[in-house]
Parts: sequence; structure tokens; C-alpha cells
Amino acid sequence: MAKTTPVEFMRQVRAETAKVVWPTRRETVMTAVMVVIMTSLLAIFFLGVDTFFDSLVKFLLSLAQ
Repeated sequence: MAKTTPVEFMRQVRAETAKVVWPTRRETVMTAVMVVIMTSLLAIFFLGVDTFFDSLVKFLLSLAQ
């Protein structure tokens, strides 16, 4: 395998970076909003599941007394 010089490496990096299709500002904002919404929904879901199991365990422990 041939060694690449640092200058050639930088040229290759620039060439590859030029091929990248960067998202628009609107796409970035919409994606960020969707991430916040989905994260919030999952947090509420897991809060409900955790509360349910907490109540279930407390109920079962109260039966043991």
C-alpha cells in the first residue's frame, strides 16, 4: 500500500468534503424539532411505565406485611 503524504491527504479530504450534501437550515431545524418531540414522548411513556411498576411493587410489598 502506497503511503499518502499529508498534503495529498488534505487534498483528498477537501475533495470528499465537497461531495457531501449538507442539509439546509430548514431541514436541520425540522430534524431538531422532531428529535425533541420524540424524546419528550418517550420520556412521558417511560415515566408512565416506571410509575406503573413502582405502584405494582409497592402493592406487592404491602401484601407481604
